[in-house]
Amino acid sequence: MIIPFFKYQGTGNDFVLIDQRVTQYLSREDHKRIAGICDRRFGVGADGLMLLQNKAGYDFEMIYFNADGRESTMCGNGGRCITAFARYLGIICDHARFLAIDGEHLARINAADKKVELQMSDVRQVEISPDFYVMNTGSPHYVTFVPELEAFDVYGEGKKIRESARFSAEGINVNFVQKTAEGIEVATYERGVEDETLSCGTGVTAAAISYWLKEGKTEGQEIAVQTKGGELSVRLESDGYIGFRNIWLTGPAEQVFEGKIDI
Repeated sequence: MIIPFFKYQGTGNDFVLIDQRVTQYLSREDHKRIAGICDRRFGVGADGLMLLQNKAGYDFEMIYFNADGRESTMCGNGGRCITAFARYLGIICDHARFLAIDGEHLARINAADKKVELQMSDVRQVEISPDFYVMNTGSPHYVTFVPELEAFDVYGEGKKIRESARFSAEGINVNFVQKTAEGIEVATYERGVEDETLSCGTGVTAAAISYWLKEGKTEGQEIAVQTKGGELSVRLESDGYIGFRNIWLTGPAEQVFEGKIDI
């Protein structure tokens, strides 16, 4: 079967996108095929794959798979990329309302700078300890602050936490954060990819919330986030305790190329 696809990236987080509004090329059970497409040596190569499908009452539905071929929880950079894809397909203009695994999302595209703003799910609670934060920003995340990120072993330390007794069964994404003069710098070990990725949207969101809690930031302040793949920003509102709402993740989302693959 020949499948037409598009490749997108959002701050180095790269995805294969497939338009399934007319033809269903892949199903949720096609784990092996999806993993093969995401393979960087034998396939197209990507951190994940998304299906764009029709959904009554919404502009479209986003179905996201990790590089291991299994359907996963929400992907923030993926949500921004599929919004850009929907605009390319002519489904939307500058605003989108779509359904993902964690519920409804709104998105906006700034045509001038090609940045996509994505409203993330509310975060209802955060586990706070002296050494780390744990929360769900659409996907589960562990966040810890380190003094020097450049020389830090993100893969080794991230894998250790992800495979620890507490998190091994369900898995967790692990984020290492360094404070900077402008905001924060973040590096993420992603479950499902089982490696460090250049950027993670839900991880950046979790890191920004952790920074807000650690530093006591003020309402409405935009938090600048540097990843190895580029710059993002997060705006949020606190519920007055340890919950957050009206969370917006902003950054670039670009089409890299299109092609066809025979699987």
